[in-house]
Amino acid sequence: MSTSSTAPILTAPPAATAPSAVHDSGADTAPCAIVIASCTSLGTTLVIHLTGEIDHYSATPLRALLASAADDGYTGLVLDTARVTFCDSGFLAVLDQWHRRGRRLKLANRSRAVRHLLNATPTVQQTAQAGSMTAAATS
Repeated sequence: MSTSSTAPILTAPPAATAPSAVHDSGADTAPCAIVIASCTSLGTTLVIHLTGEIDHYSATPLRALLASAADDGYTGLVLDTARVTFCDSGFLAVLDQWHRRGRRLKLANRSRAVRHLLNATPTVQQTAQAGSMTAAATS
């Protein structure tokens, strides 16, 4: 009978482990940032100028602002998106939430990113024909 002289596959962990090195894949993992550059009201219409990037996470402050505006009786919304550099379905969800309650919505000065999102989303085009939220957003 012979015994193996190789070390076992699973060894006991060392008493103190060194911090693992972070591998930088080059991807930006920081959340996007949307800035509400200005917010004014014209009667019952809220006019908001947005700057930056809108995704699911960064849309939270905008969603909260609009919920508060709705509670205060605002029924119209004009979003100036000329300085929006990125947006995804998180932005569409905010728009849908506002309009779903029968409120008016208009997107003014749509940036390239906003136009791209509206044009690239098949459901947006279908609902635009039905005259719902997207029709107001794309007019």
